[in-house]
Amino acid sequence: MKIGIPKEILFNESRVAGTPDILSKLTKKGFDIQVESGAGALAGFTDQNYKAIEHISICNTETVFQSDIIFKVHPPTEDEILKMKKGSVLISFLEPHQNTNLLTKLAECGVNALSIELLPRTSRAQSMDVLSSQANIAGYRGVIEACAQYKRYFPMMMTSAGSAKPAKVIVLGAGVAGLQAIATAKRLGASVEAYDIRPEVKEEIESLGAKFIDIQLEEEGSGEGGYAKELSEEAKKKQQELLSQKLMKADVIITTANIPGRKAPVLVPEDVLDQMREGSVIVDLAAATGGNCPLTEKDQVVVKKGVTLVGYTNYPAMLPSDASNFISRNYMNLLGLLTKKENDNVSMEFNLEDDIIDATLVTHQNEVRFQKK
Repeated sequence: MKIGIPKEILFNESRVAGTPDILSKLTKKGFDIQVESGAGALAGFTDQNYKAIEHISICNTETVFQSDIIFKVHPPTEDEILKMKKGSVLISFLEPHQNTNLLTKLAECGVNALSIELLPRTSRAQSMDVLSSQANIAGYRGVIEACAQYKRYFPMMMTSAGSAKPAKVIVLGAGVAGLQAIATAKRLGASVEAYDIRPEVKEEIESLGAKFIDIQLEEEGSGEGGYAKELSEEAKKKQQELLSQKLMKADVIITTANIPGRKAPVLVPEDVLDQMREGSVIVDLAAATGGNCPLTEKDQVVVKKGVTLVGYTNYPAMLPSDASNFISRNYMNLLGLLTKKENDNVSMEFNLEDDIIDATLVTHQNEVRFQKK
């Protein structure tokens, strides 16, 4: 059975869905690997790195997409789908809530597609959780970006020329990205506070040395699978009023609040920027889904009302080597649920009673299985 690793063609994407180290493990499980020439170059993996491993070959685009199993980072284009053979398996981010037409095309072409972002948030699925592995990188790299844009020290500095106070950092959202942002900002010496509508994350925030911003909303903020859920309009208004008083005093704000399948909630309204100190920085990790600040511009760094807003949407691509290794390992672990080996033969099977396969398999046997909730 052959696994194909195509080159990602999206602008500014430097990751690859299969790295030499992880693919070498798959060859030992009985797979042959076809890697498109140059697929790993931007992540620091040369064609020679792949060719040095037995059962890995360097191929052209058409050959790679004729593989039995295809690993991708981004959703395929229609042209890429047409290159895939009927009955093949695609493992990738597919953004199913926004890509209804893409799923229809995959089903029409007989491609069995698994949307990796639909993995259930269970302990059993942790080793396959690409969203978490990439969000971890985003939280870290977002703080590094904040340091680069902020015109002052992050830590307290005592020098013969005087002293500098530590930066006041507020992190909004304490999921994987938010917790990593808290930890990174603390390691850099900042004074850190954090807020999340899920009260159960208070202990995690405080364990990292940050102060929890406690806002009593009299409404449950926890949704399915450990995610936050959308609040009522009344709760949103109360949250915003109380939170804004804190945000106005921040030097750096890192926002990470996302609700699956919905537009990002606004947590930093325009009037907050009016009160922030000139030179302050907002790193909006929700820029891809509309932004937690309405003035954020997707994939741009802009200065508005004296505040620098960073709207980059692909922080993992800024650390492509590690990000690619994490993706590759996640995909390998998921593949273990889909295949079985008898003697020297590897075969594919879809056990729809398995909660992980059932949740991620969005197209199967020419039908679209995914349904928006």
